[in-house]
Amino acid sequence: MNFPDTPAESAAGAPVCSAKGCRADAVWVLAWNNPKLHTPERRKTWLACEEHREHLSSFLDVRGFLKDVVTLAEWDASATGR
Repeated sequence: MNFPDTPAESAAGAPVCSAKGCRADAVWVLAWNNPKLHTPERRKTWLACEEHREHLSSFLDVRGFLKDVVTLAEWDASATGR
């Protein structure tokens, strides 16, 4: 898996899924933090395509890291204050 601080992008500039080897367009943002390393308000992100959303979410959730799962469009809108 990629662990990007910033979203990975395809050659066309579209964000891509964080699952190892996947180059599909990202549709979901999985916001997470590791409470042993990060302050409570800090959010790291993984991106997921439809196929990998559940797997990546489960990976983070079983460790207690998953904080939120939203669409990429919702995440972008909240980041720009729309």
